[in-house]
Amino acid sequence: MAIGMTPYLQFPGTAREALELYHSVFGGELGFMTYAEGMGEDGEGRDRIMHGSLYIDRGIHLMAADLPEGMPGNGLGTVALSVSEANARENGTIEDWWAKLSPHAEVTMPLETAPWGDKFGMLKDTFGVEWMFNTAEGDSGSSATP
Repeated sequence: MAIGMTPYLQFPGTAREALELYHSVFGGELGFMTYAEGMGEDGEGRDRIMHGSLYIDRGIHLMAADLPEGMPGNGLGTVALSVSEANARENGTIEDWWAKLSPHAEVTMPLETAPWGDKFGMLKDTFGVEWMFNTAEGDSGSSATP
């Protein structure tokens, strides 16, 4: 079973700069997907970062994104926990976790098929912790997610 839990930082338009700084400090492999690439955004936010990923030595993985317009943040980089599963049909762990956590949470985006093909959902649990769940239906998972 392949499940990952990855720190996911959210920024008000400065995700690229933040990850470039972290890359200069920690090294590793850096990658970006803009809202234009991931969601087909063609407006003002098209070049903002939808998914930024930094794979650091010793298996450490850090992700970051620019908050979409209208999504509140504290201006300092909001931390959310991102959990991913490569093969939901076989494992179903993420959907099980969602089912157990969501009744006691504020669901901000239902767990449903996203534009990139995986199931994706977001919620804020009873303690105020923000979670992002991503589960791929195929064997290998999506290349656009953690």
